This record gives sequence, C-alpha cells and structure tokens, in this order.
Amino acid sequence: MKKFLCFACAIMLTIVSLLGFVGCKENKAEGTVRLNEVTHSVFYAPLYVAINNGYFKESGITIELTNGGGSDASMTALLSGQADIALMGPETVVYVASGGSTSYPKVFGQLTKRDGSFLISKTQYSNFNWQTDLTGKTVIAGRKGGLPAMTFEWVCANNHLYNGSNITLDTNTAFNMMVPVFESTDAEFCTMFEPTASQFVSNGKGYLVGSVGEYSGEIPYTCFMAKPSYLKSNSELIVNFLKAINKAYNFIMNNPSNVVAESLQPSFETTTLEALASAVESYKSIDAWKETPDMTEDSYIRLLQVMQNAGEISKNVGFSQVVDNTYAKQI
Repeated sequence: MKKFLCFACAIMLTIVSLLGFVGCKENKAEGTVRLNEVTHSVFYAPLYVAINNGYFKESGITIELTNGGGSDASMTALLSGQADIALMGPETVVYVASGGSTSYPKVFGQLTKRDGSFLISKTQYSNFNWQTDLTGKTVIAGRKGGLPAMTFEWVCANNHLYNGSNITLDTNTAFNMMVPVFESTDAEFCTMFEPTASQFVSNGKGYLVGSVGEYSGEIPYTCFMAKPSYLKSNSELIVNFLKAINKAYNFIMNNPSNVVAESLQPSFETTTLEALASAVESYKSIDAWKETPDMTEDSYIRLLQVMQNAGEISKNVGFSQVVDNTYAKQI
C-alpha cells in the first residue's frame, strides 16, 4: 500500500538522507523559527496566542509562519529545508516509518488531542443521532489518508456506518475546497474546522449538529515535528518554544473566550471577534488542546487503530520510532 502522501514523503526523505546533516546549527536558545502549519484554524489557538501575546519573543524566538495547505506540502517544506518546524498530523510520520524509511522527522510536542472538526448539515435536526440520521447520506469528510477523514470514518464505524454500504464518504475533495463543494453539490453533510464552521452557520448556510472530536476520543491530532538533526542542534530553543505554547494554553484556559478572541484577532483579521469567541468556546467545550505537550502512548495506539480502520496501514509503528518526548517532559 502506497498512498500519494506516503509516496511524496518518501521521495523527500530520500533526498534528505542523501544530503545528510549538512548545515546543522549550533545549539541555541533563541533565533528565527520557520514554522509551517498544515492549515490555518482556531483549532491551533495556542500557537497564535503565543505569537500575538509575545510569549515567543520573551525567549528571543521570532516565528516566521507559513501555510502548507495540506500535510503533504507541509512535510515537503520540512524535509526540503524550507521550514524548521512543521505543525501537522502525526500520521504523516507514521506513513513514512511504516514504509521502511529510517530517516524521518520526530514529533517533539503535541498541540491538540482530538479531532477539531464539526459536522455541518444542510438540514436542521432537533435531536441529531449519528447512526440513524447519517444512514444513506453523503458526507464530505476530508481527503483520503488524512487524519480528518480517517477519524470521521472511525466515528462512523463505531456507529455501525460503513463507507459504500450504508453511508457515502467523499474523501476525494481537497481540504480547501470542501466548503465550496458542499455548497454546490447534493451532499447532506460536511465536516468543518473553526472558524469556518461558525461562520458558515452564522451566515445561515447550515447547522452544526455534532463534534467529531467529542465522539472520537483522545487522539494525538496535531503535533509539532522537526528533523532529529534540528532538534539536537537547537534543544534549548525547542524547550523554550514549547514553554511559549504551554503559556498560551494556560492563558486560553484561564480567560473568557471573548478575551482570547482579542489575542487571536491579529491572526484572523477577516473574522469577527464574535465568531472567534464562539470558535474558542467550541474547542474549550470538547477539551481540544493538550494541557502538556508530551504525547501519551495510549493516545498514539488509538491513532494507529484509526489508521488501520481506514485501511491506510497494515502494521504497527513503535511509539519511540515516531515520538521524542525529551523536550516536552521538561515543561
């Protein structure tokens, strides 16, 4: 089994392995970090709060943020040297490791601990039921092989819903095209992240009927990762980076959502404070963010189960192969 994502990552990893560890930097505690995020969402609120509230700057860290627009692009940016750190789903590393590669990035910090998407319907339901109300329906669920689609399929399976049997899951639509396709087709449901979900509902285009993360259980959904050479050469910077994220998490949890929205506004200039506050409240309500940045092995095992259920991997990849909790344990 070789999915497109695995194939793309394998190519880049081969290039990196040939280049070796050329250009490693000396161990430092401050400097510029080129960070590539897989997409832009309030789901990653601690990152933006850390930037906008100056928590990174307190440690002399300057963040240069770029958007990958997909996990394959973010992984390529990381492996090609265009980014120092990438924020994306850990399934990307699992794919590479399961393919037999011995050179790949390591997860050094976890940001979110469950799926951050919400199920949006074109029809209003007074008492939505996942099993009965989704039977026979079409759902735009994300791209095949990506964690959003796999997690949704996992939730469906737990409700006795199976793609191609009693439900149709559209997993061929690009992430940034999901909402337009939902609006222009006969699909009854679509999964959306915040603030897109709140904006879609507030515009009267649909109804929020459920949280995917609430039903999926804890999964190491979005993580920070870097090449081992970068981690080794910048260990103090990595610890300070995670400290800034953790400080932002505490700010979010200890302040009202409208106050958090003000800290998020510079990162979402076209989104109203009301929509941002609503999005923050939604994620608080499902306990979306990781209190500490270390990944647990139990949650990692669930990630593997989700991937196996989707038919994307056939064998387990050891926890220590993918995760390095050395830096997170210092927080």
